[in-house]
Amino acid sequence: MTATATPAAARPPSVTSRAGAAAVTAAVALLVAVLAVVDLTQGTAAVGAPEVWKALTGGAAPGDASVVVASRLPRMAAGLFVGAALGTAGAALQAVSRNVLASPDTLAVNAGSYLALGVVAATGLTLPLFAASGVAFVGGLAAAAVVLGLSGPGAGTVRLVLAGSALALGLTAVTQGLLLLFPHETEGVYAWNQGSIAQNGFASVAWMAPLGAVCLLGLLLLARRIDALALGDDAARGLGVPVAATRVTAVVLAALLSAAAVTVAGPVGFVGLCAPALARGLARRFRALGRARRGLPLAGLTGAALVLGSDVLLRALVPADVAVAVPTGVVTSLVGAVFLVVMAVRVRDTAGPAPVDRLRIRSRAAFLWTLAVLVVVLAGVTVAALLLGDAKLLLGDVANWAQGRAGRSVGFVLDTRVPRVLAALLAGAALALAGTLVQAVTRNPLAEPGILGVSSGAALGAVFLVTTVPLAGSWSLAGAAFAGAALSALLVFGLAARGGFRQNRLVLVGFGVASGAAALISLLILLTDPFNATKALTWLSGSTYGRTLPDAVPLALVLAVGVLVAFARRTELDLVSLDEDTPRLLGLRLARGRLGLLALSVLLSAAAVAAAGTIGFVGLVAPHAARALVGRQHARVVPVAVLLGACLVCAADLVGRTVIAPAQLGAGLMTAVLGTPYFLYLLVRSRR
Repeated sequence: MTATATPAAARPPSVTSRAGAAAVTAAVALLVAVLAVVDLTQGTAAVGAPEVWKALTGGAAPGDASVVVASRLPRMAAGLFVGAALGTAGAALQAVSRNVLASPDTLAVNAGSYLALGVVAATGLTLPLFAASGVAFVGGLAAAAVVLGLSGPGAGTVRLVLAGSALALGLTAVTQGLLLLFPHETEGVYAWNQGSIAQNGFASVAWMAPLGAVCLLGLLLLARRIDALALGDDAARGLGVPVAATRVTAVVLAALLSAAAVTVAGPVGFVGLCAPALARGLARRFRALGRARRGLPLAGLTGAALVLGSDVLLRALVPADVAVAVPTGVVTSLVGAVFLVVMAVRVRDTAGPAPVDRLRIRSRAAFLWTLAVLVVVLAGVTVAALLLGDAKLLLGDVANWAQGRAGRSVGFVLDTRVPRVLAALLAGAALALAGTLVQAVTRNPLAEPGILGVSSGAALGAVFLVTTVPLAGSWSLAGAAFAGAALSALLVFGLAARGGFRQNRLVLVGFGVASGAAALISLLILLTDPFNATKALTWLSGSTYGRTLPDAVPLALVLAVGVLVAFARRTELDLVSLDEDTPRLLGLRLARGRLGLLALSVLLSAAAVAAAGTIGFVGLVAPHAARALVGRQHARVVPVAVLLGACLVCAADLVGRTVIAPAQLGAGLMTAVLGTPYFLYLLVRSRR
């Protein structure tokens, strides 16, 4: 009996899959090794590949050897460790949450760690490395727990991104407030938050590497249980898997990996999202890679390739002296933002369409009473904003100032305070109207200019002008903000229009565009005058500081036009917010009308950003509250939302400049702190 060779086509698929999986893993490992070698040859010093080889073999000159050993080798080691840790953490989070967009970024892990370390820095404490890692771990784990609790395992990608981005905005706002209040204590924290793998020696990597190895080993030991979770909670329980304990343990280990990476290099954005997605693409061809035991290491290798590849690409395209000032995290964030937009167009949300407001009917008397109360509240907030501040005034002082009879000190105070109050009122009204229009056109009650990336695009345009042309006028600033908002809106709404605005890609694309704009803003701040960092942070916090009456003129004109158009097209807004078919049956040109209303909302958002900086959540909270008070007829919603937005931003600006006077916090920080809990409440309510 003779043995015959088994034809390749007759080999068991599992054997072929395992062999292919091993080959793919080896190829990715080889790519990482090549990138690591190339990374060692790049830098500001004239030390190329021959000198690096001599340094590694002990034959280099002392100066060349010190460059390689003290700078380049630690940088390469940090890139390997950070990429592997974030890639593995992202893969674990996506597996246990059954959500392809779960990552340290979308779960607000980085924002939680940023806040925790910012609080420690503000107190003036200097922590050893392990203690700092523990602080980052606690902050990141708490943020991830909140986001996963709100979205739930297996929930739609949109719900997870909304919860994560909203919480990240709120936490980042608090951290930015600490940076502005304690500039000396928190010096360098902003640059650290961009994520840089540049190192001074091996100390941080050497301390964190054992922790990373233990976490990876723990995840590999959980691999079979994690695979069982992919079948669903009920099926996993049927197989004897403790679902809750497995999920909690995996999230804790992933948070520890993220905290270790943050401790070494700061938050390096989107590696935890992109690396598992790329590994998942390979797993579709080789089933063995779909198992956690092989998939987690592959995601880690892919993450290392992404981080080192970003560093190599940056230093290859940008002069070495400029590349030193650009953190690797900014590059990975830009790449990740593009990757997220592409995923948003292709991903299918299992949670279905966005929640819809219930129909509310309110009487005309209730509307008139609400309007009257809001007018009184607005008058009271405006008067309080004029009278209160670092210097307290009386109504008579304001009257004398209006008539040109005020004293020198009173005149100086009101000359600076009145434009601030006016800018806050107009910006709040404009953002509320923009949010009302966006929610009506997209029929998504969770949409607003900030979440959809429009405000971020406007901020990018404004910060670009602020950092490059510091003496630019108000009209130039408004034009730059509108250009940025128009570009981001064109991208977001253009991609979301494919298949209708009910598609959840609207929110996902908006999140990706907002992330990319934030990375470009960081790049502008880091590459220009160092004094621009505080200036841009103040701008991004939504501050009305230093505003003049001419700064409010463009916003006032745009708001007047917006209110007139919204009132004239109130019936069209009511019909468009119902469904796709009703407006067409009544003869409305849906595409043209929708485009015009969206363009108006972009113009309103850009004008508000130009006048008062970035102010979030007003476009979400004001329309929601207006519909709850007066129903869904836009003839009533528009004036009530405009008044609510004006009251909210003016009150936030008042609180920000009086509670901790003479120090000040921007209105945008206050609205983010107040708006985040409300937004998360809306998510919980829509889930129920």
